[in-house]
Amino acid sequence: MSRWKKLPAQLDPRVRQLVIRLRRLKDHSGLSIRQLAAKTGYSPKSWERYLGGRTLPPREAVEALARIAGDDDPTRLLALHEVAAEGWGSPQHREPESAPEPEPEPESDMEVLSAGAENPAAPHGRSLLIALVASAVTLVLAVSSAVLITARIMNDSNGDHDNNSGSATAATAPLAAPPASPSPAPTQPPYTCRLKRVDGLWYAGNSRTREDTVVYGNVGVEVAEAQCLLRRAGFSPGGIDGEFGPLTLGAVKALQKHAGLHVDGMVGPHTWKALRG
Repeated sequence: MSRWKKLPAQLDPRVRQLVIRLRRLKDHSGLSIRQLAAKTGYSPKSWERYLGGRTLPPREAVEALARIAGDDDPTRLLALHEVAAEGWGSPQHREPESAPEPEPEPESDMEVLSAGAENPAAPHGRSLLIALVASAVTLVLAVSSAVLITARIMNDSNGDHDNNSGSATAATAPLAAPPASPSPAPTQPPYTCRLKRVDGLWYAGNSRTREDTVVYGNVGVEVAEAQCLLRRAGFSPGGIDGEFGPLTLGAVKALQKHAGLHVDGMVGPHTWKALRG
């Protein structure tokens, strides 16, 4: 059985309970940290942080350890992970070395990106903006229709009075139906990390590229692939959303620094090699 180091005193009780459970599963499996890393796809240093209470392990890592330890029903363990994730949200439970750099400014060689690429809006923000614009347009059209109908009724009434027709005709006009509000813009497709090692290289099932350059502001499957591989290497890019934002930029720079590469925040051939190796 492993001789575990004492967990940090400030660790949230919910996180502590999860780490203790993971340590027991690791001991039950009889595997070393390196063997566990080889079977799960997460690096030895990542498992050292997970089992030391310094970094909250991703859901996929918890499932992989449960499967290796022979836990046929990891539902209870995953529920414990969700509770621990809530406790991890407080600032005192975050480790500085695993947190991405706060809001880095794009470097000078990336200033040629368009304003929309430098500040990618979140999908829900775009949907909210579209809904507000559609509501404003609908309101303006409804008010305009009401004004036109009122003017038409007044003109008809004046015409009847001038011609002395002796009878008032109620002129009614159907209200113009407001245009249907545009449907919200489609959100980015969900991405998943299906880690698999082929010929000594890691792939996450989103893209097999090893040459394409991905930079801050890019969106797509290459970004999602890089995010999955960053998470596997123990550098959290935030969510796997396919958007190269500040969190992903910080994770890329941390990986490049760790691998001894030129730290430029761009995923090129050398950085792909470090991610897939």
